[in-house]
Amino acid sequence: MSDVAARYRIRADIFAAKVTAVRPGQWSSPSPCEGWTARDVVGHIVDMHAAMLRPLGGSLSPAPVVEEDPLAAFAAARADVEALLADPATAARQVDTPAGRLSVELHVDQVVSADMVLHGWDLARATGQDDTIDPAELEAMWPDVQRIPDEMRVPGAFGPGIVVFGPEVEVPDDAPLQHRVLGLLGRDPHWSA
Repeated sequence: MSDVAARYRIRADIFAAKVTAVRPGQWSSPSPCEGWTARDVVGHIVDMHAAMLRPLGGSLSPAPVVEEDPLAAFAAARADVEALLADPATAARQVDTPAGRLSVELHVDQVVSADMVLHGWDLARATGQDDTIDPAELEAMWPDVQRIPDEMRVPGAFGPGIVVFGPEVEVPDDAPLQHRVLGLLGRDPHWSA
């Protein structure tokens, strides 16, 4: 198993645990993502998994929809992406992405795998779960989030209705690293419903 596939599996396990912990009445709870509920956060992650298959001419396998069974929808999408990563030839294949030409493996790592870390926090905040992000993840994210270009904060820059990152949220320089990372990613670390 490649490092990317192993990292994806760990992140997907953590995200799945958060989805599993959501109680039935919490799916309509607001999330830190403006206009999104807890269910919408999971729907976005499933949609991003589908986006990893499109450059290869593929789509997600038939599965329950997020509206009916968020965990089953995520599990099916996850299985499809893990199958891509398990095939070395497919994982190494170069595809066109909004960020340029990348290997499938790197595209998964930079987009959907990393997205599960941030949106895991969103889901945790929306549903009252532990929202602690692994300190090693934060250390790994820190250099990249400091270099987010302004155009990635412009709604619609990557297509109609697509918001990659919200405006930076001011956080004190001496705040915990998790707060600083979240602020640079457009999240208020103290958000509550």
